[in-house]
Amino acid sequence: MSRTDFNTLLEAGAHFGHLKRKWNPKMAPYIFMEKNGIHIIDLHKTVLKIDEAAAAIKQIAKSGRRVLFVATKKQAKEIVAEKVAAVGMPFVTERWAGGMLTNFPTIRKAVKKMATIDKMTADGTFDNFSKREKLQIERQRAKLEKNLGSIADLTRLPAALFVVDVQKEANAVKEAKRLSIPVFAMVDTCCDPTDIDYVIPANDDAAKSISVIIDTMCAAIAEGSEERRLEKEKEAEEAAAQEAAAPRKEGKPRIKKAVKASFNAEEETLKEVVAAVETPFEEPKEE
Repeated sequence: MSRTDFNTLLEAGAHFGHLKRKWNPKMAPYIFMEKNGIHIIDLHKTVLKIDEAAAAIKQIAKSGRRVLFVATKKQAKEIVAEKVAAVGMPFVTERWAGGMLTNFPTIRKAVKKMATIDKMTADGTFDNFSKREKLQIERQRAKLEKNLGSIADLTRLPAALFVVDVQKEANAVKEAKRLSIPVFAMVDTCCDPTDIDYVIPANDDAAKSISVIIDTMCAAIAEGSEERRLEKEKEAEEAAAQEAAAPRKEGKPRIKKAVKASFNAEEETLKEVVAAVETPFEEPKEE
């Protein structure tokens, strides 16, 4: 079953490419025709590529790993932030900080700094600073939140990257390739698909086109996460059933033997006491 159809993509304007003079020859396999100086993307191939990408993303989510979405262009920001946050995945919609992947430990330090400021505010330490210091800290916190707030819970490198507009997010793609992180991307007719592992040929400028494809990817992630949850529940139930059906451990009879031995020892002692009582008492002889 296809995750999206030709007509949905057509209505969203996903077939509109860039001007012919701006095209990248490497996108030729995905171009259907040229009309009024504009390249038209072959949506039949787009449907196949979306299904391929969605299946791969679903498996990543099912394995419990994370996909980092990158979309800093104006028409994609709000769409990605809203839809991706709903499925619990990290995203970057403000600015790609250089080294966000290749220098990940430093990024984590910045995130921890943000958490430290929050802790200071909560425990009252923040109130001890002067007005000027408070203002500086608040500005720093706001800046960190804007750039890194959406990846605050990303404790390790993502398993994959999803990019809207390969040209605009070229630095993100380079860092991912350097670390051998697979890249999923919406690729327009003016872009180079060489470094993209899962190419989705589509209009990356129209908000409707972006929304349809992000919706499909998020639905795949939700399916993968749900399947993972159900599998964990099933494993827990099976483990509980096995534990309930398992025979008693061999350690219990040993406890019974120990109790019996203790009882026998007490019985022997009691016999000795009775025998001592029944023995006639002899007074000591005077010398």
